[in-house]
Amino acid sequence: MPQPDHVSALGVPDANGLDDDLKAIWAKCVDKLGFVPNVFNTYSLKPQRLRNFMAMYNEVMLSKSGLSKLEREMVAVVVSSANRCYYCLVAHGAAVRTLSGDPELGEMMALNYRVAKLDPRQRAMLDFAWKLTTTPNLVEDADRDALSQQGLSNEDIFDLAETVAFFNLSNRMASATDMIPNKEYHQQVR
Repeated sequence: MPQPDHVSALGVPDANGLDDDLKAIWAKCVDKLGFVPNVFNTYSLKPQRLRNFMAMYNEVMLSKSGLSKLEREMVAVVVSSANRCYYCLVAHGAAVRTLSGDPELGEMMALNYRVAKLDPRQRAMLDFAWKLTTTPNLVEDADRDALSQQGLSNEDIFDLAETVAFFNLSNRMASATDMIPNKEYHQQVR
């Protein structure tokens, strides 16, 4: 059974009516990925918010960090699993498969990251991501200490917390708009 056909329950503007800077980003996405991610299409309802979203995403996910790109994508999937965010589970699960070269790792992260054979550092990071998502009021010094014991610096812990926070925001926007992932994500690294 195919997923729903819409991009967002709120609809999306015609890409031809976008500002030139956004049209250039659309063209770059099509050139690089073969499609425009539906999160961009959804956020295009509010062009400045789209720009802000892209800037924050790029800073959180692509800037220099003690967390690898794969680790940040794993965090995105674990947060999305806790929140049951279909869009992010599919899109970031595909990124985990791509970055790891492991066609099973994305599903393990999505369904139960605890079954994956992870190193202690990654396990501590994902345990923290789960706790910060599901019971943020219970996060305490012991949780940060556990991360420090696995070699995470204060800057790394900040990056981890910001990644968790960003995907909690993204998950809620995806759920609120009934954002549907691009079908291409389902085919990546299969």
